Amino acid sequence: MSDAPPIRVEGLNHSYGKGELKKQILFDVAVEINKGEIVIVTGPSGSGKTTMLTLVGALRSAQEGTVKILGHELLNAKAATLEKVRRQIGFIFQQHNLLGALSAVQNVELGIRASGKYPRSEHRERAMNMLAAVGLGERIHHKPEQLSGGQRQRVAIARALVSEPAMLLADEPTASLDKESGREVVERMKVLAKEHGTTILLVTHDNRILDIADRIVHLEDGCLTTFTDSVIANNKHMMEMLANNRKKQPLDDVVDELDEIQFTELLQDITEESERFLEVTALANNIAFKSMLDRGLFAFNRKLAGLLNAERSSLFLVDGDELVLKVAENLEEMGEIRFPVGAGIAGAVAEGGESIRIEDAYADPRFNRAVDKQTGFRTRSILCLPVKNMSGEVFAVAQLLNRKDGKPFSVDDERRFSSFMQSIGVILETQQGLGGSN
Repeated sequence: MSDAPPIRVEGLNHSYGKGELKKQILFDVAVEINKGEIVIVTGPSGSGKTTMLTLVGALRSAQEGTVKILGHELLNAKAATLEKVRRQIGFIFQQHNLLGALSAVQNVELGIRASGKYPRSEHRERAMNMLAAVGLGERIHHKPEQLSGGQRQRVAIARALVSEPAMLLADEPTASLDKESGREVVERMKVLAKEHGTTILLVTHDNRILDIADRIVHLEDGCLTTFTDSVIANNKHMMEMLANNRKKQPLDDVVDELDEIQFTELLQDITEESERFLEVTALANNIAFKSMLDRGLFAFNRKLAGLLNAERSSLFLVDGDELVLKVAENLEEMGEIRFPVGAGIAGAVAEGGESIRIEDAYADPRFNRAVDKQTGFRTRSILCLPVKNMSGEVFAVAQLLNRKDGKPFSVDDERRFSSFMQSIGVILETQQGLGGSN
């Protein structure tokens, strides 16, 4: 029995109502989750995620199929069996369900008492330590009405984690938490899983925490599907979010209208989504997301040139032993431009991994005049930066040409350019992972 997975669900069907009002919520759901594994369930609202959690958590009776939890079959189980299972599970739901008459520490103590795992003499100390771990060490005697929504949620999380349960079920645990607090909470869950073998089943719409999962599944219209389907669904959600945020205008049109602060905020939005994409999907193929990034990179490139008072901005990609020009004005008219890594200014940056600023390009022996000849452009000053991937390797080079006022690029120009390229580098790496530009 000890080798059996803590969660094994097969052929699970569930409905609400009777007769003509009967509506099926779950359809033939099947999943196995091993000891110490963190599994995230994604999916739109109303897809059955919370229903599945309550069935796995022995909070309601299963109607059809096998729901074997911590060695106990819950289908047609007696009330005593359901209660025994519940005592081994920590629950975090969207509503914190704290008792208003009790302080934060007393609410957390209830979680210990319900588990029956520790002597009463240890309850207060354990509760205080757990509240400190979720950042509420100075509010242990506050009642729920004296706490913010996020603080109440953290008390509920502390209550669920304090007894180090065999299993943790969480429904949108970070919904009312800021980025930093949400990360602290899920890292605490991760410790439980890895050090104590706690099995975690977590429902979320929060793309910021998907990276903690060992596995991601997707529930939609009552059907549970695979990791690949969840990737496609989540990236569809990303695209819809970005489109809604930008009033469904084409991204390149939106970028042209932004000032520097707005442009920085847009870059941050897309960078965060790209980072989730890189970490969680392992660069899975998604055509819609790739198309948005392809257009976005050209728009960002043009915007950067304007913000930094440069005549042109371009991006080169490292392709084996060569650099290839991938993003630039009039790229289609120029045709393919390739040259060896180490050749020219961009090649020197790719090879050395350090930025280069040049006041007079034609006075520098490293400058490749053939590129000017091919493009018909007259280069004067250059600012060139390496772009590194998540492994710290140079995979691209970003370049600004000619300040419009005729002055050389300054240290401040380099700092601003580098700041923007940290974000654009993540987006560029994502785009390349999806197959690059066509």
